[in-house]
Amino acid sequence: MSSWYETRIDRQLREAAERGEFDDLPGSGKPLPNRGEQLDEEWWIKGLIRRESLAGDGLAAALPPALALRKEVEDLPKVLARKHSEAVVRGVVSELNDRIMLARRGPVDGPPVAVNPLDADAVVRAWRSARTPAPAPVVPVQKAGGPPPKRSDAARRNDDQTARSGWRFWRRRAQD
Repeated sequence: MSSWYETRIDRQLREAAERGEFDDLPGSGKPLPNRGEQLDEEWWIKGLIRRESLAGDGLAAALPPALALRKEVEDLPKVLARKHSEAVVRGVVSELNDRIMLARRGPVDGPPVAVNPLDADAVVRAWRSARTPAPAPVVPVQKAGGPPPKRSDAARRNDDQTARSGWRFWRRRAQD
């Protein structure tokens, strides 16, 4: 129902509502977000992270390029842990090194790039050692209440020889 004080905008809204153009809008029938709540000091940055899907690994997209490269180098072991071949690991390291060198050559936003290129061979060695589980020590099963198992003469001689060779090594180092 129109009245004499209805403006042009009010009339357009009323007619659109009568046609049903506002019926299936997202969030219809739900309360407005943050209604009646106290906002903390960083509400706007939290909203930006939520809206732009920057949570988790995507947060590096909000960092300046130099800091994003540092974060990538720091997170590299986690990324490489999901890789299954040495060629893929070398490819990831090569691509990261290319971006580091590009950032070091030209001007970048933010602080200067203080990240050195990575040694692909050292990264592959670390990746291999992280993937290869250490062998579990063999512990002899001891019967309850019984004496500890006896060690063989060969095992005792081996331990004595190891201790003596270590002593000789350090004595020779001290004389040099």
